[in-house]
Amino acid sequence: MQPSLRLRQVARLLAAIALTLAGGTIGFRQTLGESWFQALYRSVVTATLAGLDTIPRNNGARAISMVLVFCGLTIIAYAGAVIVEAIAGGVFTGVLAERRKERTIERLRDHFIICGYGRVGRQVADEFRAAGASYVVLDYSPEATSAAKEHGDLLIEGDATDDDDLRRAGLDHAAGVVVASDDDADNLYVTLSARSVRPDLQIVARASDADAEKKLKLAGADRVVMPYTAAGRTMANLVLKPQVTAFLDAVTTAAGPDLHMASIEVDPTCLNAGKTIRDIRVRHRTGAIVVALRKRDGSFDTTPEPDAVIEPGDVIVGVGTAEELRALEDLFALREAVGD
Repeated sequence: MQPSLRLRQVARLLAAIALTLAGGTIGFRQTLGESWFQALYRSVVTATLAGLDTIPRNNGARAISMVLVFCGLTIIAYAGAVIVEAIAGGVFTGVLAERRKERTIERLRDHFIICGYGRVGRQVADEFRAAGASYVVLDYSPEATSAAKEHGDLLIEGDATDDDDLRRAGLDHAAGVVVASDDDADNLYVTLSARSVRPDLQIVARASDADAEKKLKLAGADRVVMPYTAAGRTMANLVLKPQVTAFLDAVTTAAGPDLHMASIEVDPTCLNAGKTIRDIRVRHRTGAIVVALRKRDGSFDTTPEPDAVIEPGDVIVGVGTAEELRALEDLFALREAVGD
């Protein structure tokens, strides 16, 4: 039983107690002419089955007493059932834990939302976890929620196609959404919903075939991945180009060895913007290697020469250790750079 349902049971119990005592107080006040406090005291004593200080003086008060006794019996029985059920279900600890989780998600900024926690979604979470990225899982299936709880993931038990559940996962402050359901229709709906709320959001979606890929791109997905196609390409490359594939797998897997690959956007205010790779002495100052440049028009320079100019808004693709990549980011992502 959900904690919200148990809380409603407790609320009904408290309401029944309040109504019973209020009715008894008013009744005794009218029939016996006692003070409000004395009438309340008589109602509490009668409803709790503790007994009466004195026998009511008239039949009206006696009738009220009998009604209060029956109400008290019903309330006590119901309260016992609710308490036993609450203890067995851990309602109090569950509610507190749920509220702490909600507050944690509300404080998140620039995190990622994984919509769908099947095999693909779990692999995405593994990469995020290894990279130290903040993320929230959004799914409702028992298998998915059990796996997310096992890994200690921040979890919203809901439907990604529901706009309210997307917002509960922090859509307004997220850096990106991974739409990883195995249902193309759901992925299309989630992509449309997320894009309508956040035009600037990065959305990566899963598709089962080329037709779904086309629709997802039209719906607003920045990138679309077809797992079966990607798996087939990887298997073929492992046979045809095993060393190249092993290298790419090493630098693109967050949980892999020390060597990594990262993309860094050149800040317009960076002092190194407008200089060549040779002038900046990237390799000497950072130890990282610039393997590609994505220009502002979307084109790629996959073999940048030392004389290639790095302009504001370009995206640098670098390879190196985590420390080397941080040094590379310091050269281009900050407002100030160290002079030559």
